Amino acid sequence: MLPQCYDCVPTLNIVGLPDAAVQEARERVRAALRNSGFEFPMRRITANLAPADLKKAGPGYDVPIAVSILLSSGQLTGVPDGVIFLGELSLDGSLRHTTGILAMASVARQQGFSAIFVPAVDAPEAALVEGIQAFPVNNLVELIAHIRGDTPISPIDSNGILPKGNGRAKASHEGDLAHVKGQEHAKRALEVAAAGFHNLLFNGPPGSGKTLLARCLPSILPRMSPEEALEVTKIYSVSGELRADEPMVLERPFRAPHYTISNAGLVGGGRNLQPGEITKSHRGVLFLDELPEFTHTALESLRQPLEDRVVTISRVAGTVTYPASFMLVGAMNPCPCGYNTHPRRQCTCSPSSVARYQKRISGPLLDRIDVFVEVPPVEYEELVEPDIAEASVHARKRVDRARETQRKRFQDLGFLSNSEMGPAEVWKSCPLDDSATGLLQAATQRLSLSARAFHRILKVSRTIADLDGADDIGVSHLAEALQYRPRTAGV
Repeated sequence: MLPQCYDCVPTLNIVGLPDAAVQEARERVRAALRNSGFEFPMRRITANLAPADLKKAGPGYDVPIAVSILLSSGQLTGVPDGVIFLGELSLDGSLRHTTGILAMASVARQQGFSAIFVPAVDAPEAALVEGIQAFPVNNLVELIAHIRGDTPISPIDSNGILPKGNGRAKASHEGDLAHVKGQEHAKRALEVAAAGFHNLLFNGPPGSGKTLLARCLPSILPRMSPEEALEVTKIYSVSGELRADEPMVLERPFRAPHYTISNAGLVGGGRNLQPGEITKSHRGVLFLDELPEFTHTALESLRQPLEDRVVTISRVAGTVTYPASFMLVGAMNPCPCGYNTHPRRQCTCSPSSVARYQKRISGPLLDRIDVFVEVPPVEYEELVEPDIAEASVHARKRVDRARETQRKRFQDLGFLSNSEMGPAEVWKSCPLDDSATGLLQAATQRLSLSARAFHRILKVSRTIADLDGADDIGVSHLAEALQYRPRTAGV
């Protein structure tokens, strides 16, 4: 029996730390080439995905591997300079939706590429990146015909995809402030938090409207700028949650995970280090209902992202940093039974169980809450009164004006809202009149405010003054901000 030459065995090997999806490209590419009328070379082929020490994941390598095989076998004489190919191949040669197109198109532009060929369904998403042409491709035959010059493909026009100015699609919100009976103090706090992007915590008995108030927040949130919308769209593209019929996210995210969520689901992680809920809440709201029911590890993992506005995930597979500039909104009961602060119903919890329940939220995490609101039960008279409550559209106008004031104030500093100010910006942007200065000094000494609490009160005061259109912080603005402080000493 003659010995068989190992190098003569027809096979396609993919090297460079490919995951299972990349390895399976061998079969997809082989079938796609043959079913598209091309010849698959009957010899040993090696596809090297350099660099070799970086793990490759996902099916987006199918098209570039197929084009490379056609080039190396002489079925294709060349490709234009400065172009990149991305996409998953079906067995019949058509191109399927591929996640992460927007992020990859952004990197391609940064690396100097001038054009990108992607599945037709993902082309509007790639066209969001300025400075690079996005070509929609339906199948492999169409792509090769374009490269050969037989049937050119027209690039996608990004006009009509990018929002103009601060425009956004018409929202369909779950709630409106006009539907909330009573709770005027809580509505005002919600408006202040939305205007300055401040973290917010509702505390009150069951049925007082905490969750309803929180779910009304999207109806008064300020509009996203085109830059913010592009940031959020990249995250949802990488996560695979971007809808094909909506290539750009125009509404601020509102994420409300259940308290049984894992730490990896909240912070991010997994085999391929995917973004978690705090990253998917970027430029939007992370609402944690029944806040003390979340695990201690999950709650403590919020501390660093709330401070740094990024989250760094380190695993054996590698380290990745995701943006996490979100507004934390929490809702909690005052005790396990929920009626510790109810004016009429009897609380059945022991003092020790109440203390343990409230201590589930640590002091350092509570210290990062800007606006703390006690939500009392709604009285009968408020429930049956006529619908005279202010609608969200009016509150949103005030929020938009306040946010525009902040945008102009911080346009040279790289951030967008009062909550992002550091100590240096606080002293520069928060001038107080004489009466407000005296009140702040007395409050700091009497309440034993920590340094973070001191700066937090100034930030909230600045937001209240912005809502009033005032240049300086007055005593009324500071007094209202002091009402929103957590009821814990030094916080």
